[in-house]
Amino acid sequence: MSSSITWNFSNLEQARAGDRLGLTAADLEAALPRARSAHEDLESRRVAGRLPFYELPYRGQVIGEIRAYVDEVRGRFSDIVVLGIGGSSLGPAALYTALGRSADQSLSAPRLHFPDNVDPFEFDALLGSLELEKTLFNVITKSGGTPETLVQYLIVKERLQHKLKDRYRENLVFTTDPAKGLLRELAQAENIRAFDIDSGVGGRFSVLTPVGLLPAALTGIDVEALCTGAGQADQDSSVAEILDNPAYRFALSLILLRDLKGAGTVVMMPYCNRLLGLADWFRQLWAESLGKRYNLEGREIFWGQTPEKALGATDQHSMVQLYMEGPFDKVICFLEVEDHGVDVIIPRLYPDRSALDFWGGRTLGQVLTAEKHATEEALRQAGRANLTALFPRVDAFTVGHFMMTCEIATVFAGSFLGIDALDQPGVELGKVLTKKELEKP
Repeated sequence: MSSSITWNFSNLEQARAGDRLGLTAADLEAALPRARSAHEDLESRRVAGRLPFYELPYRGQVIGEIRAYVDEVRGRFSDIVVLGIGGSSLGPAALYTALGRSADQSLSAPRLHFPDNVDPFEFDALLGSLELEKTLFNVITKSGGTPETLVQYLIVKERLQHKLKDRYRENLVFTTDPAKGLLRELAQAENIRAFDIDSGVGGRFSVLTPVGLLPAALTGIDVEALCTGAGQADQDSSVAEILDNPAYRFALSLILLRDLKGAGTVVMMPYCNRLLGLADWFRQLWAESLGKRYNLEGREIFWGQTPEKALGATDQHSMVQLYMEGPFDKVICFLEVEDHGVDVIIPRLYPDRSALDFWGGRTLGQVLTAEKHATEEALRQAGRANLTALFPRVDAFTVGHFMMTCEIATVFAGSFLGIDALDQPGVELGKVLTKKELEKP
């Protein structure tokens, strides 16, 4: 069994997916010169230090600092609350959802919580359920001024000070810009431990910085294996031949399906509950990076492809009807797992009832895999484009491999399309208007 994720793009080909959504060899061939230019652009920007997320898997010093802190606080906390939103929450949440119940973890590992929304009912309920003296609050904001994170921090600090007096600092750890911003100022003024987010790495690309690595390490996730998998994805995606490069092929396929075939939606559909957080994380990565009004030349293009998530087999009973017979505007990206690590045998309890006895002796893993293959084939027969990322197993290596592949695919897509995949100007206006709204009498 391979350690790396393998990708199957065959159900995107016109010979299999049909004329409405299938891509021809000529479609791909016509895009290759532009794709090669995008590859060269990424290589030159990387050498120039303008794409620092590429180097994150190789920073052993950062992992060493995180490991030292984990050893320092080991056994002190039963719960860890991540105060962050967007990439400051989705990345670490995806890691915890996928890997937080791994077999190699201690049963006494702290529980992670992600109250990313400022819903007052939920936030108050969470705080009321925790033993504050046994809870560590990891406050994450690169800018140091994210409104949702700051207001949660103020509430938490007041409660910690009320409960722990001057010892409140021991239950706080910040992750923020190394030199500037309000959170960095507070860390220095109040002597609160702080980890650095690389200044050139945006939130949605920050999962391999302390944003994701610190909460993961605190709960016993193997962060070294996570970075090793990401490094392998970097090597796999350094291939200059576009169609042999999994990250480039993934991005190029989605772009051509959108621009040539009208597939304005990409649905990521894991057949594994533990991978649903990766689909959530991918939604921000693809949407915020590529949904842009202007290209790099300042021309209006209004480009975007809407990423959605679904869960197999659950959403076979809610969304697949739409995917099968609705408009031809979607491409489905399946996430499949070969070995779930455990399996459950279905007992034979009714040998005289064939409808029930049929299932006896099989396993839940076999049923789930059969449902994925059946849905995949049904979509293909209906002329609906789909592809599969096959995980040999769900572990730190494969999760790191997948996330790095998606990040590289995203910056490649931005270069191919001539847009800035690293900014998010459309988000800023909402922040400004929120403050104005609160200034009203």
